[in-house]
Amino acid sequence: MKIPCYDCNTETELEVGFEVINFVCPKCQSLYAIDKEGKFRRRSKYRNVLRDYPLEIGDVGFLKGSEYKVTGLLRKNVHPNYTWTEFILQNDAKEFLYLSVSNGHWMMLTEMESIKELKKGIKVLKHDDVDYDLFEHSDAEIIDAQGFFDFELPQNKLIHLAEFINPPNIISVEKMNNVQTAYYGEYVSKSVIQKAFPKRTMPYQSGVNMIQPSRFDLRNTAIIFCLFALLIIMANWYIYKDQVEQNVFNSAIKFSEFDNKEITSPSFVLNGASAPMTIKVSTGVNNSWANLNVALINEDNGDEIYANKDIEYYYGYSDGESWTEGSQSEKFNICGVKAGKYHLLITPMKAPEDANNSEMNVNVVWNQPSNRNLWLVIIGMVVIYFVIRYFKNQFEKQRWSDSSYSTYE
Repeated sequence: MKIPCYDCNTETELEVGFEVINFVCPKCQSLYAIDKEGKFRRRSKYRNVLRDYPLEIGDVGFLKGSEYKVTGLLRKNVHPNYTWTEFILQNDAKEFLYLSVSNGHWMMLTEMESIKELKKGIKVLKHDDVDYDLFEHSDAEIIDAQGFFDFELPQNKLIHLAEFINPPNIISVEKMNNVQTAYYGEYVSKSVIQKAFPKRTMPYQSGVNMIQPSRFDLRNTAIIFCLFALLIIMANWYIYKDQVEQNVFNSAIKFSEFDNKEITSPSFVLNGASAPMTIKVSTGVNNSWANLNVALINEDNGDEIYANKDIEYYYGYSDGESWTEGSQSEKFNICGVKAGKYHLLITPMKAPEDANNSEMNVNVVWNQPSNRNLWLVIIGMVVIYFVIRYFKNQFEKQRWSDSSYSTYE
């Protein structure tokens, strides 16, 4: 079809698969309507013109398995100043597809079966057993248009809109020229539109779109974390269920014999999964200090693991108050000790001036029950869940910030 514009002397040619009722010149935005004789007569002109649209009349893109051609576009506005652009596309099978873009975010819509006249005050619309929440109930005006249309564009009349969302989907109900039409849509990433129209530059995205999907699903995240925690607990139980605590060294060491001298323990064999080796040490330090150095020697491969601990205990009286610092006993771990044959090299030491401290008690136990790492992981997952919940809540606040029906403060 070829239609001349008498206002700017431009001819627009495009093959369309429908009867054209209205035509708007893409160059000067003059509106033409077909008369009884089948000729197009100029009626009016759009004044609020935006030249920089991401798609143009006649552009062809591959969407939903077929090629669609842009046949028309509408620029709509809701008071006071919220605007978006809608593109009407048609394929060779004469099927219509609608693209809507706002702040760089895209939606793809198709006309759906008619729904009942919306009742006043309705907040939830049920479709296919899914609830869609009312996002906006408003009147919009067309402030700009281009291309070919199979319907009459309203002049000086508002379009009544009702939009219900269940991200990433939307049901949009329009009442124009006393005819109600419902559309079902979904959020589409910018990359999909860019791939369909590779020669066009897509607009920059900003803000949160009304049906933009969140990066996180709280329900699924909670289920995954619970299952993961259960798996960790069961695995921990299974690994250690047949493993018993093993005391590998327990002795009172005399400083008179072994002060700063190395003691070699008898060899011992550890069987089972990796587990911590817990070393408890106590000694009669009194306003003094002592030290224990431990070397765990793997007799199978010669690997050595070293650990040491200071034992300090001080007390006194100053400024009218008694005070103490430190302890006469300490406990520390050598983590992740694997099965194998081992022996210990133990070196006790005390302060040279401490004549009252005579011995040090050392007790070494392998596989002493400990769920510390297990609970650290579970607590970490709980913390991560609440962090995700916080950001999800902030995301939803941004989504509903433009709605008059927000349930968020």
